[in-house]
Amino acid sequence: MTIHRFAHADAASLQEVVAALDETCLPLGGGTDLVAMMKAGLMAPERLVNLKTLPDHHGVRPGDGGWRIGALMTLADLAADPAVAEAPALASLVEAVLDSASPQLRTMATLGGNLLQRPRCWYFRNPEVPCWRKGGRRCFAFRGENKYHTLLGGGPCYAPHPSDPAVALLALGAAVRLSGPAGDRTLALDDFYVTPTRDAQRADGYHPVTVLAPDEVLVEVLIPGSAANARSAYVKLMERGVWDFALVSVAVNLALSDAGQVAAARVALGGVAAVPWRATEAEEALLGGSLTPEAIDRAAEAVVAGTRPLEHNAYKVDQLKAALRQALRRWTAD
Repeated sequence: MTIHRFAHADAASLQEVVAALDETCLPLGGGTDLVAMMKAGLMAPERLVNLKTLPDHHGVRPGDGGWRIGALMTLADLAADPAVAEAPALASLVEAVLDSASPQLRTMATLGGNLLQRPRCWYFRNPEVPCWRKGGRRCFAFRGENKYHTLLGGGPCYAPHPSDPAVALLALGAAVRLSGPAGDRTLALDDFYVTPTRDAQRADGYHPVTVLAPDEVLVEVLIPGSAANARSAYVKLMERGVWDFALVSVAVNLALSDAGQVAAARVALGGVAAVPWRATEAEEALLGGSLTPEAIDRAAEAVVAGTRPLEHNAYKVDQLKAALRQALRRWTAD
């Protein structure tokens, strides 16, 4: 057995973290994904810098009429925080967090780490398989075992993004704040994730999951304020009832007028694309109308527009429709 040795340092400030990060040094938060990747021989950093010792970035605070959530906040603390748990507009985020891992993992995993986790594809996670995401020449899932893989976005990688909170946050119009040597920058979540392209391979062979540079760190998540009547919902369909990664998931954020018509809508999908996916066709189908059974059916048909199932995952098309219907019926049940 090969033993990989690495250096470890506790960070006292964000500036220390930024100064340490490069292609050979990685940040360590909860470690629930990074440590597993290292144990499997999929990643071999020379150094780790521990973020948990930073004094800030562990809580929720108000900001610009919305919420600012520290990237180091654990999933368990996030779901239990009163500012989040008692906000009707953030119901989808709480549901997504509670669905995202077992209780034990939620006490360790951080929000930032969850957003940055790598695909759970069995070809990617096998160190013996030189898949495209790891610098290989092809995606073995395309013509292989692909029952859990993508419907949208095409290749050259067909592994779906695994984060539940990312889907809910995309529907909420969230942004992320990144910190690096040149200072801070804020990006909408729509622009943060990177779809697979053949010209974006990193120096270590891996295709990036986000636009985060090797010397940047994710500092916080910014959620904008919502209309007073805005609400959200998250529905996740899993193979196992206890806890599993999404076969498909749907997050919906709606604001209704006094007449009951949809004044604003954002719909995001998980388990079906290499990134959390905006379902703009479904949004357009909902806008301006009431949530009648006929309108919900139209939105369900629109949410699967552009899907291209692989050999073994066509069942996800019907699941997407069902998940969106289930989410939208939360409003009609009131």
